[in-house]
Amino acid sequence: MTDIVARCEAKGLRMTDQRRTVARVVGDSEDHPDVEELYARAAALDPRISLATVYRTVKLFEEAGILEKLEFGDGRARYEDAERDHHDHLIDVNSGQVIEFVDPEIEALQERIAARLGYKLIGHRLELLGVPLKKPGK
Repeated sequence: MTDIVARCEAKGLRMTDQRRTVARVVGDSEDHPDVEELYARAAALDPRISLATVYRTVKLFEEAGILEKLEFGDGRARYEDAERDHHDHLIDVNSGQVIEFVDPEIEALQERIAARLGYKLIGHRLELLGVPLKKPGK
């Protein structure tokens, strides 16, 4: 949380108590919450916080480059700290579960493809959509 607050302050954002609460919730999140989930978590810490405040704060943090907006095809915008270590996503289209992973082979392949096409890769986003090969417990 402090890291997010410090980055917000470094960008000149005024950090109210409620913005600090949203920053704490985002910083503590190990999943990819949407605004409603962030609101529920923030309201558990500060019952005075409103859904509108969380929406405005998330938009402000996104515009400042603090949060990254993710769209996994389920109609819900989800968020994560924009400065987390690089990772890719595998989305279970049945359950909506999002699995984070890093694969050195995929990273190297992307670099080779970019170079072959005459580019230096400066970033990428990879989202794989899948269904389980077998049902749990079978």
